[in-house]
Amino acid sequence: MSIDISEALKALDNPARLAILAKLKDPRKSYPEQDVDPEQVGVCVSIIQEQAGLSQSTVSLYLTALQRAKLVTSQRIGPWTYYKRHEENIAALLKELRDLI
Repeated sequence: MSIDISEALKALDNPARLAILAKLKDPRKSYPEQDVDPEQVGVCVSIIQEQAGLSQSTVSLYLTALQRAKLVTSQRIGPWTYYKRHEENIAALLKELRDLI
């Protein structure tokens, strides 16, 4: 597996981070106000921040934790950063947890 289980569980051990990851599962439904295709590009951090109702710095820290755990990927387009779920790593994490428990 390409992710560290402990790091992933630490990243998920926060209701706001878990909610962000859950909303990224269906980005067109969760973030309909975005102009670019969230399935292809991801969701802009400012839109995630607006919906989360948290400061931009807090959301950035949360997204960094999820990225460090390899549960999301990011890409910059101009001045904006877009995030989306890393489905392959999430599936690998779930499989590993099923095998352990």
